Amino acid sequence: MADWQADLAATERRWLDDIAAAADLTALRALEVAALGKSGEVTGLLRQVGGLPPEARKPFGAAAAAVKVAVEAALAARQTALEDAEVAAELADSDFDPARSPPQPRRRGRVHPLAQVQAEIEQVFASMGFAVLDYPEVESEFNNFEALNIPGWHPAREMQDTFWLGDGNLLRTHTSSGQVRSMHAGLRIPALQPPFRAVFPGKVFRYEATDASHEHTFHQVEGLLIDRHVSVGHLLDSMRTLLSAILGREVEVRLRPGYFPFVEPGFELDIACQLCGGKGCSACKQSGWLELLPCGLVHPQVLRAGGLDPAEWQGWAFGLGLSRLVMMRYGIADVRQILSGDLRFLAQF
Repeated sequence: MADWQADLAATERRWLDDIAAAADLTALRALEVAALGKSGEVTGLLRQVGGLPPEARKPFGAAAAAVKVAVEAALAARQTALEDAEVAAELADSDFDPARSPPQPRRRGRVHPLAQVQAEIEQVFASMGFAVLDYPEVESEFNNFEALNIPGWHPAREMQDTFWLGDGNLLRTHTSSGQVRSMHAGLRIPALQPPFRAVFPGKVFRYEATDASHEHTFHQVEGLLIDRHVSVGHLLDSMRTLLSAILGREVEVRLRPGYFPFVEPGFELDIACQLCGGKGCSACKQSGWLELLPCGLVHPQVLRAGGLDPAEWQGWAFGLGLSRLVMMRYGIADVRQILSGDLRFLAQF
């Protein structure tokens, strides 16, 4: 046996004996630092490899690594034995009463910011006479596309990448599918016979890339008003009322032309970015504005698909980006955090 082999064996034996003799966890921790810490003796063995002759480096390195493994195993085994001994001593104590142990603090849940803002939106619209409706997340192609003036050949189909299901249905790409459902419901539900007004909040799904302001799963609130005479001015006033109520202050908005097959004319209602004050950030794509509320007057074809005569009835509709409104309300810079399930994030609300 070479001298270095004998030295390594003696070093290993010494450390194993010291570890086995450790009286408590504090002493064991001190041994761990002395052996395996940054300046520990066993750690230093591996640093000696570079100064050895080339032919000795491999065998010495392997032997030194084996010493480290043995010391690590001995430390883990002794820690387990000491911890078990402490538990056994406590249980053997005649004065031990587990009922006297301090109770664990009870963790209180919180309302998710999405649910909180959605409830407030529902209250705002209920105060304006809107019914609050709920429709399925699994939708038919007819309700999601055809009835909204988006036939199979229409180029607008390419604007929304869709999650298709095996039975020919799909995960709805927008809450706009509730428009035709509510109009058809008026044929059997007196409260939804025109004139009527309703909102339908819910989750929607799009197969697309994600970034700070885009998610594949997000939330919208669709609104629909059907009456004999409607105007863009009434639509805009309702949207301003909503935003002021949710954000707690007057906010700057702009209305610009937008193309949506189910409204004519169509608009994009943008809100001045509340995160950067209009200076530009990742959430607003450095523009200072955030697309929040596509809206417009209901297209006559959609009214017909809903069983209404466009010569008698008119309507306006909007599709509020609920997830984006939550971002503006709470100063959330990345929409992906909202559905992340990270309890550290949710604990802030």
